[in-house]
Amino acid sequence: MAPQVPSTHRVAFLARRAAMAVVAATVLGAATAPAASAAGAGAPAAPAAPAAPKKLPEGLYGTKDPQYDGVWRQSLALLAQDTVGVKPAAPAVEWLAGQQCADGAFTAFRAEPGTACNAKTMRDTNQTAAAIQALAALGGHGEAVHKALNWLKSVQNDDGGWSSMPGSPSDANSTAVVIGAFVAAGERPESSTSKKGGKTPYDGLLTFRLGCDAKEGERGAFTFQLKGKAPNADATAAATTGALRKGFVVAPAGGGSDSPVKPLSCKEGEDSRGSKEGVAGPAARAAEGGAAYLVAQLDKNGQHLPSAMPGQEKQPDVGNTADTVVALAAGGHRAAAQRPLAWLKKNASAWAKENGPAAYAQLVLAAHATGADPRSFGGTDLVAALNATGPKPAAVAPGKGAQDSKDAKGSEGGFKLWWVIGVGLAFGAGIGFLLSGRRKKNAL
Repeated sequence: MAPQVPSTHRVAFLARRAAMAVVAATVLGAATAPAASAAGAGAPAAPAAPAAPKKLPEGLYGTKDPQYDGVWRQSLALLAQDTVGVKPAAPAVEWLAGQQCADGAFTAFRAEPGTACNAKTMRDTNQTAAAIQALAALGGHGEAVHKALNWLKSVQNDDGGWSSMPGSPSDANSTAVVIGAFVAAGERPESSTSKKGGKTPYDGLLTFRLGCDAKEGERGAFTFQLKGKAPNADATAAATTGALRKGFVVAPAGGGSDSPVKPLSCKEGEDSRGSKEGVAGPAARAAEGGAAYLVAQLDKNGQHLPSAMPGQEKQPDVGNTADTVVALAAGGHRAAAQRPLAWLKKNASAWAKENGPAAYAQLVLAAHATGADPRSFGGTDLVAALNATGPKPAAVAPGKGAQDSKDAKGSEGGFKLWWVIGVGLAFGAGIGFLLSGRRKKNAL
């Protein structure tokens, strides 16, 4: 059964995902549904959103209204560019950095960044965590990254997790994307503990896991939130990646090794709950169970995941399928990741063209995680298409891949991309985590 979208306070995030889901359904021949349905019948009314700008700012990727996903899609665009060795345009980086509030938080979009954030500014942990991952990768923004991390620590919930909107109940997607931000910034996620109870992000993340007390076929999945908990493929993909201490960028595994997917074992003492191994053991086994659930869902649906939008359950969720490819690659499940990757190569181009920068960025990151060539992805040059959604990049080193560029900057060494990067190419980004981010769908 397709996962249900929970009622939640994550208005901005779900609005972003909802819009992407509607567009995806349209591209794939389905009837459109109103974006408001993503929040569920019991969801609170969304706060009044700022008026859409008459003219989009210089440096911003994408042409659609950025009020719900501006920082999200910009962050994914810049991160995808950096991943394949493209140096983004200076105005694009400056726009993202300029969206930060004085307290370190990011909101989805500030039409007038020169005006200070106030109590009415809708600060968003997902946007903040995405910005951290991008700015940390690009380098030269240490103070901004530090301030953003401190803000995330200040709004950590008592259970160790996060919600998209501070003060709301934690959810798996937001907790996972924040974990990725800590890792990208070079900090141990478990070093951040809640003020009450001393809970870590992994304590929070594992509360959303459906274990051996769940129905057969649901075990190993993650729920989006505890209220009305149900298996949710989007939350499972995000949580699986987070449990493995990974962010949006997952380096492809070297060599030819492949880790088989192992379903959650419910033999006495083998379930991750109650383990005395510490964070690593339970989280790693939870990730294994999550991967097994995702593979089962892929196998049932022709190697793609179905939409979680009410009334659209028979339509493919392209963005979540891309997130799942990354999650499987993060766990070393090479063969399992190749099957949905092949589906994406055949079916994702129209979706990405309609949805813009974040969609292209998701596909680039999925290709990167599996060692595929993003410049020849089912007949589409994702890099060129992504570049076309924003300002011309500052530079592209001929023959350089992502890791080569990082090695030159003194960053982590290792795998060297084997595809050739053409001069003048770059990316754009869009939703999801978050959730749909990852998660539901991508950002516009």
